[in-house]
Formats: sequence, structure tokens, C-alpha cells
Amino acid sequence: MPNPTGRQMLRRIFSKAAAAAALLGMAMAPVAGHANGQPTRIVVGFAAGGAADILARTFAEWMHAHLGDTYIVENRPGASARIAVDYVKRAAPDGKTILISSPSPITIFPLTYKKLNYDPDTYLIPIAHLVDAPQALTVSASGPIHSMQDYLASIKKDPRAASVGMVTLGSPTHFSLLSLGKSIDVPLTPVAYKGVGPMLSDVIGGALPACINPLGGQMELYRAGKIRFLGVTGTRRSAMLPDVPTMKEAGADGFEMASGWFAAFVPAGTPKETVEKLEKAMMAAAKDPVIREKLQELGLETTGWSGDELKQYIHAQRDYGRGIVAESGFSADS
Repeated sequence: MPNPTGRQMLRRIFSKAAAAAALLGMAMAPVAGHANGQPTRIVVGFAAGGAADILARTFAEWMHAHLGDTYIVENRPGASARIAVDYVKRAAPDGKTILISSPSPITIFPLTYKKLNYDPDTYLIPIAHLVDAPQALTVSASGPIHSMQDYLASIKKDPRAASVGMVTLGSPTHFSLLSLGKSIDVPLTPVAYKGVGPMLSDVIGGALPACINPLGGQMELYRAGKIRFLGVTGTRRSAMLPDVPTMKEAGADGFEMASGWFAAFVPAGTPKETVEKLEKAMMAAAKDPVIREKLQELGLETTGWSGDELKQYIHAQRDYGRGIVAESGFSADS
């Protein structure tokens, strides 16, 4: 049988994703226990079937098994997850509503929206940092770029090659790219795509010089030899890709805080003992080897930091982005 083309493989990958989402849709029942009282809602600002949804369900199953409570995952997508954040901030502070959020609504949106209908520091209590979602700077495996040095040399030689695809503008990665462009005196141009599939198809076909995206949506193409990773975000190499350097190791500073992540929050005013109970449970779940292995298949690397550690990281990530956002003039309102 001939080897599949990049386009055929992309169709196969996203057909699998659609099938997985359909199966999840058939199994949307809550993770039910026999505990008395109302169920705990885990609110996710993304549609069913994606990494955030599967993450939430994985933690819900673990917490039901270990705490005996009933958990329901509620998907409230829209407005780049701001709908979910707003919903949770208005919920009763009784520990029965948990938000699973990515970084942008918490760290970046306060910098990029002039009128944001929530202040994450005021309305939310950090519970635990659950997983990192490393991203990779990706090029076509059939092209001439084999390393970060090759890539930087190519865009310095021809700035027209400095377009970098990404699915979400206004993210930590977006601003790390702007910072890198400034450091090498070649403006890097983020190009927004509506989906990972079209973006990777353009990279493989040569229409897009490079993209940056979470590992989970790229691993099958990488293993098939269709794409090449030049570096991964974060401060350490990915456990899935021990031979791929970090962006810093590869020669591109400024991506140490550019990885995606997912963390848990509850509404402000939640009693301290409830916060501590949830924190202890979610930290333990994140360190469970079974969960670690399951989530690694999605490109997620479990962490299990405490609420205080999460709070410190949020402020560090926001402080890092503050000057870059201001200098870029980027506004999510426009």
C-alpha cells in the first residue's frame, strides 16, 4: 500500500478526532456517584471532544473514584472561553462549580481587552495547575529547514518567509513570537487560521513557512515524517520528544512561558477548607501515573502544582507579557 500523502493523513487524523467527539457526545452522562447533594460542575470553555474536555472528564472520573461525589462536565464554548469564565465567576462559592481554563483568559486577556467583564484575580481562586500543553515551532519535513539556526537565517535573508501560522491570536505564544522578531530585528508575522488542519496542510504543502501549535494535534504527522519540529516551548524538553530541544536550547529566547496549560479555579468566596480539599484532590490526580499516561497521548504533560504556585505563575506570565503587549499595540477589542 502506498504511503499516505500529508493531505490524506490530515483527513485521517481529523476524521479520528470527529469520531472521538461523536463517541464522547454519546457518553455525556455525568460521572455519577452516590453522594448526597447536588453534583459538582466542571466547566470548560471549549467544545466536547477536544483536549480540554477530555482532560476535564479524566479528572472528573478520578475525583469521583476517590472522593465519591458526582461530577458533570459542562461545555460552555464561545468568546475564546470568556463565556465559561463569566459563568463560573457568577456561580455560588460553594465548591460545586470548578473552571478548567487555558492561560489566555487568565493571563493575557486582562492585557488585551479594554473592557473585560471579569477580573480573574478578583473573581477566581486558583486551585491547581493540572497540565502543561507544550507547543512546537513546525516546518515541512520536505523543506530545507532542519534547525532553528536554518530557520532564523532564512527569515533574516528573506523577511517574506517570516509568516508563522497559529490558531489563536492574542495568546502567550503570539507575544513570544513578537518578542523573538524584535530580538533578531526581523518582524515575525502571526497568521491566524481557523483550524489546525488547514494550517498544517499549508505547512506541508509549502504555502506557509512555519506554524506553532500544541504537540497533541501534530504528533501523528511528525511520526509519519511529514513535519519537522525545530523546538518546543517551555523550560524543559517534552517527555514525548526528548530529542527535540526547547526553543531556548535551539537558539530562540522568550518562549519559556509560552506553553499552553490547563488549570482549575473556583469562584471567589469559596470556603478555605473547600479550596484545600479540591486542591489536594486535583494535585493528587495530576500525579497519578494512569492519568499521566492517558493525557500524554493528547500532548498534555501533568504537573500538579498547588494553588499558590499557580497564582505565582499566572502573575509571572502576565508580567512577562505586559510590556510586549503594550509595545505591540495589539488589542483584542479591535
